[in-house]
Amino acid sequence: MSYAGMEDIGSSEGERDVRRDEIAAGLAEVDARIAEACHAVGRDRGEVTLIAVTKTRPAEDVRILAELGVRDVGENRDQEAAPKAHELAGLPLTWHFVGQLQTNKVRSVVGYADVVHSVDRLRLVEAISKEAVRQGRRVGCLLQVALDDDPARGGARAADLLELADEVALADGVWLGGVMAVAPLGEDPAKAFSRLRDLARLVQEQHPRATMISAGMSEDLTEAIAYGATHVRVGTALLGRRKPFVR
Repeated sequence: MSYAGMEDIGSSEGERDVRRDEIAAGLAEVDARIAEACHAVGRDRGEVTLIAVTKTRPAEDVRILAELGVRDVGENRDQEAAPKAHELAGLPLTWHFVGQLQTNKVRSVVGYADVVHSVDRLRLVEAISKEAVRQGRRVGCLLQVALDDDPARGGARAADLLELADEVALADGVWLGGVMAVAPLGEDPAKAFSRLRDLARLVQEQHPRATMISAGMSEDLTEAIAYGATHVRVGTALLGRRKPFVR
C-alpha cells in the first residue's frame, strides 16, 4: 500500500473519532436533559426511551450510536431508511418509522420497521396488517393524533381515536403500542401534551397494554416528559443540524 493510501486510512479513522466524540457529547447532553426532566416531575429515568432520529444522517452515525449504547433509531423517509436498515441489519437496534406513511410504501416499511408511529387511518391499519402477515412479522402501531386537526401534518382526529385503536387491536400481524403526536406549531407544547396524555388514558382504559406515548423532540422533550411521554424522538440535539435530503 502506498503512503498516500495509508494517510487516507488514517484521515478517515481520525474523522470517525472526531464524529464519535461529537455524537457522544450530544448523547450525554440529551440524556442529562431527559434525566433532569424526569427528576422534576418525580419520574424514573428508566421510564423514558430515547429514539435517535437519524434522518439525513449516514449509516456510520447509526453505527456510532449503537456503539454508545443507543438501541432505538427513528427514520421518516422510506427511500432513505430502507437501505440504511438493510446495511445495519446485524446491529441490535429497534427501528421506528416516525414519518407519515403512504400505503404504497407499506411493503417496504414493514420489512424493517419494528414500530410505526404514524398510524392514523383504517386503510393504513389494514395495509400494515396484511403485509406483516405476509412477511411473518409483528409490527407495533402507535396511533398518531392530530392535536390541531390539521390534516396536512397527519394524524387521526381525537374523535376517531378509540375506534382506530379497536381496529388495530383486532388486526393480525400488529400490536397496539399507544399514541403519538407532534405539538402544533405556535402552541404551548405543555398544553398540547396535556391533551395527548388525556387521550392516551382513554385508549388505555380500553387497551391497558397500550402504554406508549411517543411525544417530544429536541425543543420540547421536557414538556413531553412532564406529561407522560415514554418515548422522545430526538435528532438535532443529538446529532446536530441536518443537511437537506437529496433524492
